[in-house]
Formats: sequence, C-alpha cells, structure tokens
Amino acid sequence: MRSQRENALDNKLMETVEAFSLSGKAEATLRLLLMDEELQVAQEYANTVSIVRLGYNDHGPVHMRTVAMNSMIMLRLLRQAGVKTSLEKDGCGDFEDSLAATICASMLHDLGMGVGRQDHELHSAYLAMPTIDRILAEVYQTDLQKRVMIRALAVEGITGHMGARTIHSLEAGVVQVADGCDMTKGRARIPIALGLAPKIGHIHQFSANSIEEVHINAGQEKPIRVDVFMANESGFFQVEEVLLKKIAGSTAKMHIELYAQVRDEEARQYL
Repeated sequence: MRSQRENALDNKLMETVEAFSLSGKAEATLRLLLMDEELQVAQEYANTVSIVRLGYNDHGPVHMRTVAMNSMIMLRLLRQAGVKTSLEKDGCGDFEDSLAATICASMLHDLGMGVGRQDHELHSAYLAMPTIDRILAEVYQTDLQKRVMIRALAVEGITGHMGARTIHSLEAGVVQVADGCDMTKGRARIPIALGLAPKIGHIHQFSANSIEEVHINAGQEKPIRVDVFMANESGFFQVEEVLLKKIAGSTAKMHIELYAQVRDEEARQYL
C-alpha cells in the first residue's frame, strides 16, 4: 500500500512531466511505472533490507520517486538553457526519449538494495530489466530501435548512479546527481526512529538528518544551481562525501553550481 507521501509525490511527478511531455511518451512511461504493482513491491522490499537488515537510510519508493523528480527538474533546466541530451546529440532520439530513459533509471536504480549493499547498482540493473521491457513495450509498441536504445540508456543510469563507474551520457550523469541530491533528514528518519545499533553507514543517517532542504533551480552562470541548507555542520559530510563526489564524476558537472550552508551563515561554494 502506498503511503500518503508516495501518493503526494506521484501527483507532483505527473504534474511535472505533463508540463513538458509533448508527445506523451515520457508521461506514459512515468504513469505506467507508478501504477506497476511489481515495481512497488520491489521498491518496498529494497527499503526493508536497506533500513531493517542493513541499518542504512531510505532506498525505497519515496527515495526513487524523489530522484525521478530531481532528474526531471534538472533535465528541464538543461533544456531551457539549450543543452542537448546525448540521444539528441547522437541523432538517436529526442528530448522526450531521454526523459523516458531518465525516468526509468531513477525509478528503478535502487532495486538491488533488496539483494544487498555491495554492487547493488549492478543487481538493480538485472532486476530492473523485466520492468523496463514491459513498460517500453507498451509505450514504444512499434519502435524496436527506440526500445533498445532507451533500455540501454536506462541501464547506464542505473549502473552509474553511485559514481563508481565511468558513464558517458548526459542522461546517466543527471541520474547520478539527482540521486546525490536526495539527502535531507527525511531519508534518515526511519532508521534513527528505530534506534538501530551503530553500524557502518550510520554516519550517512546522522549527517543526512542535519540537512533540512535541497533546492534545485536555475543557476546564475550555469543551467543548474543546487543549494543545500543544513541545521549544523555535520551535513557537510553528506555534501562532500556523497553529493560533491557524484557531481565530480558526472557528465553533467560542467552545467552545475553547488552551494551549501548552515542556516543564517554564509554559503560555501563548491562549484
């Protein structure tokens, strides 16, 4: 059963994609993913393993929806700035095809947490394949070439989201940064409430718990500006050890400004 927060995110996601889904392909892709019962169960189980068994922060339905939202916002800002996606540059597809691939990658990127933390991005890829094929077969019914290309692009976004592997497409780079941007205290709420014994990874919970908001807007000199607001300095760990490293290895790096600050203090500019 979906939580109220998931339902609210679903509505916000659909409103966002409807605003710039000209052909309806990206909108249909997102709608089918949000309605997919098997995907919902897989996301929930990934979260159970992450939080209860491993003592990590949220890697479930809310997180994957949040990453999808972040990805769409960044792609929209890039488009408004005249930046072409990799599919567009390669002459293989249009912006909406790139958006569909990015949505797939975002909504499926952490399914592998249901297997375990180590190499979870690789586990996510093969667990995601049936869903990707099922969704794209319905959205791109008569276009085998698009289905094959979008599937490959989505898998690149999934396997590259940790920043540990070299990626080459702008779309995958956006997913990588979008994942890093979901680091607010909401992700750490459940593990901390459970009072789990200290384990490897708990620093992520407590540093994330200090981060109040992450804003993604148009930058002054670059298309995208990311602002991180935190309650105390422990949040700089999350910025420097997670988000900054993901941006540094992202194909979208050249398009991003990054600022972080403790409330009422001067912002620290990283990029």
